[in-house]
Amino acid sequence: MENQFLEIPDSFWGLFRSKNRQVYIDALLQINEEYQYSNYFLSREICIQTLSDYFAKTRVVMVQDELEDELDMLEPLATRILNWLLKSGWLRKVDDYLNMSVNIVIPDYAAVFVSAFAHLAGEDEDDTQVYIQNIYAILFAFKNDPRCNISLLKTALVNTRRLNKTLQDMLHNMDQFFASLLEQKSYGDLLQEHLDGYVEEIVRKKYHILKTSDNFYLYKTDIKHWLMQMRQDVSWLDIVCVRNKQLRGLDLTPEDIIGQLDLIDRGFDDIEHRICNMDTEHTRYIRATVTRLNYLLNQQDNMKGLVIQLLNDLSASSEEDLEKKLAHTASRMNFSQFTVISDHSLYKRYKSRQDFTAELMPEEEPEELTREEILQLNRMKNRYSRKQIRAFVLERMVNGRFAVTEDTVSSPEDFEKLVLAYDDSVRKDSPYRVLDQEVPVVEHAGYRDPALVFVKK
Repeated sequence: MENQFLEIPDSFWGLFRSKNRQVYIDALLQINEEYQYSNYFLSREICIQTLSDYFAKTRVVMVQDELEDELDMLEPLATRILNWLLKSGWLRKVDDYLNMSVNIVIPDYAAVFVSAFAHLAGEDEDDTQVYIQNIYAILFAFKNDPRCNISLLKTALVNTRRLNKTLQDMLHNMDQFFASLLEQKSYGDLLQEHLDGYVEEIVRKKYHILKTSDNFYLYKTDIKHWLMQMRQDVSWLDIVCVRNKQLRGLDLTPEDIIGQLDLIDRGFDDIEHRICNMDTEHTRYIRATVTRLNYLLNQQDNMKGLVIQLLNDLSASSEEDLEKKLAHTASRMNFSQFTVISDHSLYKRYKSRQDFTAELMPEEEPEELTREEILQLNRMKNRYSRKQIRAFVLERMVNGRFAVTEDTVSSPEDFEKLVLAYDDSVRKDSPYRVLDQEVPVVEHAGYRDPALVFVKK
């Protein structure tokens, strides 16, 4: 990494402090786009023609840069920009002595920054869709193709995290519009900001991906179902471990694969939370925009608008000027018009209602027994034998695996047996054990218990 930085010329960083940096960045994006269709390089003539065609459509104002002299200022715009990019090291010239021509290439270190510029410009606006489809295809292949190995799961996990990052960036971009909302002083400017900014950049290009026919929820249900199937299929997990040993020489255990699947599952839960937050922020922004539009609309020359302007002026006055302005206003304005103030505008003191709920006796809730109390109660009264406790788990196992769900506990007896079974799992002679992993809490019929997973030893 250090050697790569040493290859970057010092003049390369001059772009970021140049007053013409936006022009240079636009030029790099245009050359990079044309660069995609070349085998290795672009000729100097093609670069100049590409820049000429692009900047002919826009008005460009450039100042003299630190790498330019008076002769550079006399060059045509496209030639001048290309020369500066070559001098600064953003582009490199390659001489073709065989064909007697000059070719242009983008150095590898510059290509990294150009890709970042393209990302910030929003050229990869459909990343969310791509990531979702990638995860869907990878998990389908891993589940059904016998040639696939554990590396596919790692790729799916990387795409899941990238999708989370993309959605998080979208959420942060939505927050930027709240700041500009209050900066707009006129109805037309705010409406233009909303339509050209928020609607165009957020709703049309990004937010609609999550809500239209090509959305996250088309793939989410299948992906979650596959993850659950793969985690519960013990025989399939053993086959995958053997397959990775044969193909790649990796010593894997079913727990290793389950761990990767759990991370992907947790990532999809995070995606749902972010989408929920985006829905909330979207609704909040729309409400704030409508409120601001109504406020600015009422600041026009109608009666309600004049009253609003007066109140704003009074609120900004000092204590000394406030009394004078109030007296002057009272002598000039007629508030008897019902269009401004009516009987509905006046504050009415409401009688306090008698809170009958305060007189109700507090409802007695049944005392919940702790794990230790249940264990002690079973020892004292010998309510359940060890055979009964183990039968509670073993009878519910499928392929040597029993996962606690919402339907597991439906009575006090089931709840006690589940607690006793967990205590029995740590014994050396126990025929089963509990997987060591983070589990959610499930609720059913008034009982809350962790979604433990019992497996045969």
